[in-house]
Amino acid sequence: MSLVHPCRELSEMDAEDELHLVEMEKLKQTERACLEILKKYDCLGWLVETWSDGGFFPFFSFTEWELMEWSEQQAVFNFLYDSVTLTVVFGPPIDGEFFAERPSRSITSLDFESFLDEEKAPPSSCLVQRLIFRFIESRGSWQDKCPTLHYLPQALFDISLVINRCKILGEELEFLQRWGAKFHLLETDIKNTEVKLLFSSSVAFAKFELTLAVSHDYPAAILPFRVQTHIGNIGEKEIAAVLSKVPAGHHYLQRIVISIHQNLLQGPR
Repeated sequence: MSLVHPCRELSEMDAEDELHLVEMEKLKQTERACLEILKKYDCLGWLVETWSDGGFFPFFSFTEWELMEWSEQQAVFNFLYDSVTLTVVFGPPIDGEFFAERPSRSITSLDFESFLDEEKAPPSSCLVQRLIFRFIESRGSWQDKCPTLHYLPQALFDISLVINRCKILGEELEFLQRWGAKFHLLETDIKNTEVKLLFSSSVAFAKFELTLAVSHDYPAAILPFRVQTHIGNIGEKEIAAVLSKVPAGHHYLQRIVISIHQNLLQGPR
C-alpha cells in the first residue's frame, strides 16, 4: 500500500484551486463578451437585462454542440441530435499565440455536413435543418472568419444560437400540428421555408390560409406574410392589423396563432 505525503497532497490541492480560479476568470470574460453579442438580438434583450445586473450569464444554455473528437489533426462537433456535424481541421501551431494555455493552432477548414434523413424526418425537422444550413451558407467562408483556434469558441456560439432558435421553431410547429384545433387551426403545412396555416371557424364564418416566410433570423424579425381568403371577409388587412400587435420574440409563431384566434375567430365580423 503506497502512502501519499501530506505536503504533496496539499500542494496538489492548491494547484487545483489556482486552476479553478483561472477557469472562473475565463468564464467571467466569456460572460461579458456574450452579453455584448446578445444585445444585438432584440428577441433576447429580456435575457440580457435579467442577467446583466451581476448574475452569471447562462452561456451554456446556447451550447448546442457535443464534442465527439479532439486530436492533433481535427476536432469533430455534433449538433441537433447528431443531425449536423462540424469537422474542424487543424494546421500547424502558431508562434506566440496560445489557446487554453497551449500553443494555438491554425485552422485549415471547417466543414458542415447534414445527416438528417429527409425522407423519414418530419417536415418541421426538415425546415429546421434547411434554415440552419442557409445560415451556414450565408456566412460565406467560415475558414476566413475562424482562421485559428482563438476564433473557434465564437464560431461555436454563433452556430449554437441559430440552432437553438431554429430548434424552438421546430418545437412550435410540432405543438401547432398537435394542438392547432384548439385555435381553429385546421392544418399546418410546410413547403421549403414557408409555413402555411389554414384557419377555419364556423362561429366567425371564416376560412383563410395564412402563409409565413421564415428564415434563420427567426424569431428576431417580423415575418413576411400573405393571405388567401376562402370563406368570409378576413383578408390581408385584418390579419395585418392583428400581426402588428404581436412583437417578434420568443414563441413568435405560437403567439401569432393565438392572437388570430382571440381577435378574429371568436365571432362574426
